[in-house]
Amino acid sequence: MKSENKSSIFQRPLWVAAFALTAAIAWGFAYPLIKLGYAEFGITPVMTGSKMLFAGIRFTIAGLLVLVMALSTHKDFHVRRCTDWWYILLFCLVNTTLHYTFFYIGLSHSEGSRAAILNSLSVFSVVIMACAFFKSDRMTLRKAVGCVVGFAGILSLNLGGADSGQFTWLGDGMIILNALCGATASLLIRGLGHRLNVFVGTGYSLAIGGAVLVVCGLIFGGTLPRVSPLGLLWLFLLICISTLGFTLYNKLLTCNPIGKVAIYNSLIPVVGAISSCLCLHETFYWKYVLAGTLATAGIYIINKGK
Repeated sequence: MKSENKSSIFQRPLWVAAFALTAAIAWGFAYPLIKLGYAEFGITPVMTGSKMLFAGIRFTIAGLLVLVMALSTHKDFHVRRCTDWWYILLFCLVNTTLHYTFFYIGLSHSEGSRAAILNSLSVFSVVIMACAFFKSDRMTLRKAVGCVVGFAGILSLNLGGADSGQFTWLGDGMIILNALCGATASLLIRGLGHRLNVFVGTGYSLAIGGAVLVVCGLIFGGTLPRVSPLGLLWLFLLICISTLGFTLYNKLLTCNPIGKVAIYNSLIPVVGAISSCLCLHETFYWKYVLAGTLATAGIYIINKGK
């Protein structure tokens, strides 16, 4: 992929902020929409295959839409080397298949507001993993403080009695694995950009990863027990969120420093928690305010200028 020149709209500060905010806010609203979709399609917490099928349909269609847009705008579909397909397949599995298998299972066993805050773990994981794998990223005192503050916010989710929510493997455990997959994918996207056009790569990731989810869902006996116009509306909105969010975010990551883009993800747990409480009528516990504030502060500390 050719490097973006300085006149690229994806490198102009105002547009970087606008695009990153759009992606973050859209992803925040995905939390209640998924749970609303479960309710309309009649998918219960024990129906793992149905969750995978529901997620797979969403991402396969979103990926195909991205690929159609890439084709219509004459994007380069050429892959540098045949061996690069193994890297592309790895990205598809991590960024979509595994990422959202864990996410959809975890969200069905956890409140949307709690999951939104917990998922901010991906930002702190990216910082630590980048320092471990890239020589250009070094752990600094600022990054260390930010990670400690952020992790404190995540741990504070388990304050209080059992009636205010406690750690569960099927709920919180799956969301943590989802966050780690998201962090890994954020690092892999740089390598993807060196192998093919990132717009096309995003389409492949969603379409191929989603297709694998559909197949796995069907193997596990997944179905959509009930189909309603409202359920199709929620699914349509989720498809739009995936198409818009991943396209903008992945493009921004290839044109700008990761930290410059990731800082806007601090809005995701806030938007996710508030929208879940408003749309799903979930109880909003005081510790969510503490956890969200600490997680947001940690992300800000990590990404703010020296």
